[in-house]
Amino acid sequence: MSVRGVDFVYRQIGPEGDGVPLILLHHLAAVLDNWDPRVIDGLAARRRVITFDNRGVGASGGSTPDTIEAMARDAVLFIRALGFELDLLGLSMGGFIAQVIAAEEPQLVRKVILAGTGPAGGPGIDKVTALTLRDTLKGFLTGKDPKQFLFFTDTEHGRREARAFLERLKERTEDRDKAISLTSFRAQLKAIHRWGLQPPADLSRIGQPVLVANGESDRMVPSENTLDLAARLPRGELVPLYRDAGHGGIFQYHDEFVAQTLGFLES
Repeated sequence: MSVRGVDFVYRQIGPEGDGVPLILLHHLAAVLDNWDPRVIDGLAARRRVITFDNRGVGASGGSTPDTIEAMARDAVLFIRALGFELDLLGLSMGGFIAQVIAAEEPQLVRKVILAGTGPAGGPGIDKVTALTLRDTLKGFLTGKDPKQFLFFTDTEHGRREARAFLERLKERTEDRDKAISLTSFRAQLKAIHRWGLQPPADLSRIGQPVLVANGESDRMVPSENTLDLAARLPRGELVPLYRDAGHGGIFQYHDEFVAQTLGFLES
């Protein structure tokens, strides 16, 4: 889809009709193929699900901005071109973007799911860059995918779940997306760092119902941010933190998360 001269790449699956579509906003360095197929397929069993690459990400055109607010404006351009009222699911950085959209464009958004994310100025968010680079180096030196360290706990259960998740990401063999560029990755890291250094967010501006989920041991966006979101959002609802799970808790507990999300959206 071309919007103001920028080509946005997207996929949609699930039933078409009068239901409210669910738009997914993904995490740092992610492209379309980084969504867990169990989450996508599970949600799409009952909802139309749309995943997309924001400006400059994956196979989408343009350049990635280095602020969350600019990313949100780009996402709004894409959403307006689709022409629906919608629900939003934002994971990690996508959750930052979802918060801005919900606050700035309330007429576009019916309900929101925030996973593995936190408010502007939340504790530890400004440390994401250093943690990501350190674990990326660790992955290079050990021959392992950094997401094993960044998204999952370093326990027997966590390591097993990490391996299963990484195998699921390989299931799609045709029409795969382009990997994120180094330029885009750097811009995203800068945007996240800036988000972490901002003054505390005024969450009272987000009036929509919001479901908040995370693992109990998130190293990237510390889990205390999840509790803070649920407490400060006027209509926030907390999913009990997933046990022995980290930043990728919604992938590790995909069956539970899909059921909780569908129940929330259909309530």
